[in-house]
Amino acid sequence: MVKIKIPARLSILLLSFLILQTSCREQTRRTVIRPVRALQVEETLVIGQRVFPGRTRALNRVNLSFRVSGPLIKRPVIVGDRVKKEEVVARIDPRDFLAALKSSQGDKEKTEARLRFAKSDYERAETVWNEDPGAISVSYLDQKREERNQLAGGLKAINAQVKSDRDALDDTYLRSPFDGIVVATYVENFEYVRAEQPIMRILDLTEVEMMIDIPEALIKFVPQVKDFVVRFDAFPGREFNATVKEIGTEASRVTRTYPVTLVMKQPEDVTILAGMAGDASVAPGSLPGKEEAHFIVPPSATFSDKKQEQTFVWIYNPQTKQLERREVVIGSLTSMGLIVESGLTSGEWVVTSGVSFLSEGETVELLPVELNSMGEQIEIHHKNTDEEPVPKQAEDDEEVGLVIQSSKSV
Repeated sequence: MVKIKIPARLSILLLSFLILQTSCREQTRRTVIRPVRALQVEETLVIGQRVFPGRTRALNRVNLSFRVSGPLIKRPVIVGDRVKKEEVVARIDPRDFLAALKSSQGDKEKTEARLRFAKSDYERAETVWNEDPGAISVSYLDQKREERNQLAGGLKAINAQVKSDRDALDDTYLRSPFDGIVVATYVENFEYVRAEQPIMRILDLTEVEMMIDIPEALIKFVPQVKDFVVRFDAFPGREFNATVKEIGTEASRVTRTYPVTLVMKQPEDVTILAGMAGDASVAPGSLPGKEEAHFIVPPSATFSDKKQEQTFVWIYNPQTKQLERREVVIGSLTSMGLIVESGLTSGEWVVTSGVSFLSEGETVELLPVELNSMGEQIEIHHKNTDEEPVPKQAEDDEEVGLVIQSSKSV
């Protein structure tokens, strides 16, 4: 048996290397951290507790102008007069237009007479040609046909001119397009006015619009609101019902608010005029669900136990970065999402996707989202969550993805 002697110094080095390698392997651990989408919930009745100032305008409003030019000879209405649909509110001197119409009508009559003669002349030539082909030449027959066709085409052009002159004569009348009230006049009688020059402004006040501005934090709740109540400084103690007509999708660069248009019927006992100042608030009972504060979350944020008797959500803790399972009571489904009637507190972060892959106390990374007016989740990166920004992940594992972090090797 051959014995190999290893120097003591080399033995110590080999032993140290093996111990060090084993220690490094034990320290190298793989930590799995999931990035999760989460929504910071807010009470929907916040919008129900707010008052939004606004100003009215007419539902239909128009600046009337002529389509032709000429001296004004009639303007029977003044500011404040009420007018009916198709009522004449101004008139231009029609003499030049009447003369043009008579001239074109005379041209039409002359052309019709010439066309009748040309047709008869061609028919006679065609009869002669059929009875005795050698009596007239082919070119003569073609000439008569061409004269007839040219006059027929000319008559079409003259008919168009007659219609144009008749329309121009009719355009010397300025008529109201709807029942309304005259709120401004821009020219005086006997002035020369040009085509498309504003003559007067008429408003239709059978329905009234009110423009209000909604802060960007509350605009997502407006689609859930059925009715508003409007109050005016001019009518203290009175309230008027209004409905949402339009919701603006572009915020003001200065105020960061979104324009919302309300519409209301004109009451019978008072007249709401355009430009009146007032305020609007959500009408009682117009928000879905119960009247106490509730929250909106995506349906994907909720999950049930095995018996399907309880509903839960995952709450993200920004301080510990861990998850907590929370039982909630849900209500009806709206266009923006699912109503949570109890179990949540304003400002909490609720996980909105991948809930079936998470567990109690699990450490996760936050991907903040918000809901648009259609209930779609929009990822955001500017919201302050008291923690470092979350990097965008390159790949997803199942629904929420995995981030693999390894400790440094020694």
